[in-house]
Parts: sequence; structure tokens; C-alpha cells
Amino acid sequence: MRLSARNQLAGTVAEIEVGAVMTVVKVDLVGGQRLTSSITKDAIDDLGLKVGDAVTAVVKSTEVMLGTE
Repeated sequence: MRLSARNQLAGTVAEIEVGAVMTVVKVDLVGGQRLTSSITKDAIDDLGLKVGDAVTAVVKSTEVMLGTE
């Protein structure tokens, strides 16, 4: 599948925390960082995601915030 979003990060599903409606998916990225995504329980079921699966995190946003101490 090709997407217009340019911020695509390759990774592996590290953890899945299923809630009543929403599910938290933690993805270990290739560079060593961990990304957390909240998606619906239905989306997890539709995608058939499980720990160890290779995924691509797609970030589509008009705003990116940065912070510093």
C-alpha cells in the first residue's frame, strides 16, 4: 500500500494492552526508540496484530511539538 504520508516509521509490536474500547500498542522502532499508539479494539482485531509483528507507524499531522528543559 502506498500512502501520501511521509512520516513512516518501521518497527515491531512490543506490547499490546487491550482495554474495553481502546488498545495501547507499543512499537519498538528501528532506531531504538519506542512509540506508543492508541487505536480501537476493533482495529486490533481487523489488523490481527500480535506481539512480534512488523508494522509501519504512519504519522500524519499538521503540527509537531518540541520541548526542552
